[in-house]
Formats: sequence, structure tokens, C-alpha cells
Amino acid sequence: MTAPRVVIIGAGFAGLSAAKALAGAPAEVLVIDRSNHHLFQPLLYQVATAGLAPTQIANPIRSVLGPQANARVILGEVAGVDVDARTVSLADRSLAYDHLIIATGAAHSYFGHDDWARVAPGLKSLDDALGIRRRILLAFERAEVETDPAERDRLLTFVIIGAGPTGVELAGAIAELARRALARDFRAIRHAMAKVELVEAGRRVLPSFPAPLSAYAQRILTRLGVDVRLGKAVTACDENGVTLGDERIEARTILWAAGVLASPAAAWTRAQADRAGRVVVTPRLTLPGHDDVFVIGDAAHVDVGGGPLPGLAPVAKQQGAYVADAVRRHLAGAEPAPPFRYRDAGALATIGRQAAVAAFGRLRVTGPLAWLLWSVAHIYFLIGFRNRIAVTLDWTWAYVTFDRGARLITGPGSASLPLRAPAAK
Repeated sequence: MTAPRVVIIGAGFAGLSAAKALAGAPAEVLVIDRSNHHLFQPLLYQVATAGLAPTQIANPIRSVLGPQANARVILGEVAGVDVDARTVSLADRSLAYDHLIIATGAAHSYFGHDDWARVAPGLKSLDDALGIRRRILLAFERAEVETDPAERDRLLTFVIIGAGPTGVELAGAIAELARRALARDFRAIRHAMAKVELVEAGRRVLPSFPAPLSAYAQRILTRLGVDVRLGKAVTACDENGVTLGDERIEARTILWAAGVLASPAAAWTRAQADRAGRVVVTPRLTLPGHDDVFVIGDAAHVDVGGGPLPGLAPVAKQQGAYVADAVRRHLAGAEPAPPFRYRDAGALATIGRQAAVAAFGRLRVTGPLAWLLWSVAHIYFLIGFRNRIAVTLDWTWAYVTFDRGARLITGPGSASLPLRAPAAK
């Protein structure tokens, strides 16, 4: 008899957790992803700011699932899902499933201004991180030989839009990169010339954290030289800078950290979606009317009474383990699992050297202790012993020497790019 087939779309935290939790189950586990690697997204900003190399935060999916006899990996992009026929369509084939787990994550949301993506890239993939690293490092290289003071100011101004964890971590890392690691590398420009602008439409940075932790993070950012602009919505964005109402910031490097949009899972399944495109699922994380289809991670809207669960790695990992247990129960003919309950693992964000915030329920930690907790937690959750050792060594070296060893400008034609960006049309 053919074993039941469990198809998992996406090998992020949610999908990979589900696949690994199904090891040894009496089923064929088929994992589909358009990338061949699992990415530890919380440390993407470190690649973007030359703190880590891409290989230190990514692992081939086949290597992770290699020891799992019942798992197969397919490199491909899903074009659609037929929940009535119980099939998943790829470009060149159609795959039947007995259980489907959709864990396709999220993409950037520009709130109706998709044309801004060309000049304000976001941070979701290794390609995004390497592109941002190239932009940042080239800005310094161009400024080193620029003779026009106004153009040099534009090159040395970095605007980050959005002050959630990604925006705060990017701002702090760029400020430290400019003032410490790169200070000794250039002759014509001084580190004090660099300006980091963090723009947030809301009233505080890190809005998902308790207010005292947000206030601490803002103080540290200001101490690092970051200009924090709260209550400022971006109204225009082009190659030369951003507009905030009637105010203009001239800048060549603009980074987007302001919003996310869920994958096409809702369109595939013709399901109800929230404003961010996430599928509204049942308390058991299933598609309404289809108990054989689960939607988890950033693709799912899971209402816990006080609003949807946040798009965090612990949420995704717990959901992956939950649906794997639900599938096992079904295969064994057991009672369905009780509704999903999230066990709050706390929230962490780093702002800079020896500065971070941590919230564990009513317990709030700031400063070096929070920074140590953040470091240990991120190293612990990295996949692979080799990656944990490599990141630990790199962070230790950077802490002692203030150096960032991944300051490489890569990509075709990097050295021949023009010193001036093209003017907006």
C-alpha cells in the first residue's frame, strides 16, 4: 500500500519544524521550496550589515532533512493549490496530497506603493541581504571619491523606514558599522559624516514591546547617533531620498522595514484573508471546511483574543510541531488535537553593542544582560553545530576588535557602477 503523502509548501521555521516533527511517521513527507536552503531570518540584518557571511545563517534543506528517511525535497515554485482535487501545481507537474501544510511566509508590503521597492529594498532573503550590503558598502566607496559636498551627504545618509525589530536592528548595526568598523578604512571621509535616519509612522520604536523597553531602545539609538523620527509617514520615495509630508531627506540608501504581505496562500485556496493577506484559519490551524489543509507561520491569521499572533520564529516553530502532531493523530485514527495554544517564549531585539531588550511576560530586561540573552538564544536556534561555532567565533572577534569581516562588495559590475545614482524621472 502507498503511504499517505504529506505535502509541505515552504521550508522556513514553520514548514521545517513540521517536516522534522514528522520523522518516522507512516507517511511520505514532501517538502517544496523555491530556495534550496533554510534561512535563519532573525540574523539576516547581520549579513546585510557585513557582520556575518550568508553561509553562517543558511543550511541546505536537503542536508537538514537528509537523515529523515520518509522526507523528500523538491526545488520548485508552487503555482496553485486545488483543495477540492487535493493537488498542488508546480510549473511542470501536479502533486497529489493527503494532508497539505502551507507555510509560505510573507513578502514585503509597500502599502500600495509597489514602485518604491525599486529604490527601498526590504529584507526577507539572502539575495535581499547581499543587495543591501552592496548598497551600504558602495555608498562609502562612492563617498570616498566624491568631490561635491551635497552629493557626499546624500551618499552618507541612510534612511530606514519602519522601526520594528528589523528596522531598529538595521539602524543600530549601520550606525556601528559607520562609526567603528569603517572609521579606520577610509581617508577622505570621516565616520561622523554618516547619518542614519530611522523613520516610523507610529508613536514609538518597537511598538510590539512594552513601552519602557521602547523608550530604552530609542535612547540607545540616539546615543549611537541615529536620528529617530516618530509620527512621520513616508509620502514619496525615489533614488534621491524620501519625503515625509512637507519635509525632505536627501539620501542614496533607503531600506524598507515597514510592513509585510502574506504569500498567495489565500488566493490559492480561495479562503478568507485579513488585511495583510493572511489566511484566517480555525483554532486547529486548518482551512475552514478542509481539515486536511493547514496554514501556519506568517501565512496564517491565528486570533488569540487580543489580535493575531505575531510573525515570530517561536510562533512558527510551535505551529509546525502542532500540525505535525495533528497529522500523526489522524494517521493513527486518534482523537483530533485540542485547539492550538501559543506558549509565549518572549521577545528579543538588539540595538547595538551590549544593548538589547527582552520581554518575558512581566519580566523585562535591558542592557548587557538582554544582549547576552539575545546572543545565546540566536546561537542556540541556529541549525547546525558548524554554524553555531562559526557565528560564536565571529561575534567574539567582532566584540574584541570592533571589526566586521564580511565587508565584501559582490555582484556583477560592482566596481564599475557610476558614482552618482540616476536622477528620478
